[in-house]
Amino acid sequence: MPRETGQKVVATNRKARHDYLIEDTYEAGLVLSGTEVKSLRAGRASLVDGYAFIDDHGEAWLDAVHIPEYKGGSWTNHPPRRKRKLLLHKAQIVKIHNKVKQGGYTLVPLSIYFSNGRAKVDLAVAKGKREYDKRQTLRERQDNREADRAMSARKHLGE
Repeated sequence: MPRETGQKVVATNRKARHDYLIEDTYEAGLVLSGTEVKSLRAGRASLVDGYAFIDDHGEAWLDAVHIPEYKGGSWTNHPPRRKRKLLLHKAQIVKIHNKVKQGGYTLVPLSIYFSNGRAKVDLAVAKGKREYDKRQTLRERQDNREADRAMSARKHLGE
């Protein structure tokens, strides 16, 4: 059977980009059970409440990510919201831990995907936005959209 190549995105956390100011991103591997992999391959996962943390032993964990039970599984099924270990280099873990320990920063999952057949998660070291920052971002996006519309309308009139 040929190996799977390329990337297949399973789930993205679009709300994270709205709620947080993203500083750094890291790609981490996921330690999963068999039914979790099958459920992810079916495209079923939710990152809405998910977060990551580094414990006292220097290990990275992904928590509160919902991967529903596999429909074809029986007694071997997994709990949908369990802690899952993340695979990162030690230097990356130390760097992330120091940034989060500084204060004001958190570790947020942005997306889960398959890269060359292996389950990966994009993690972001992020700082929470205030309410006025969110409004300002939305206003800037809307202004850019209106400017683009005006420019394209002007371009079409000149033709």
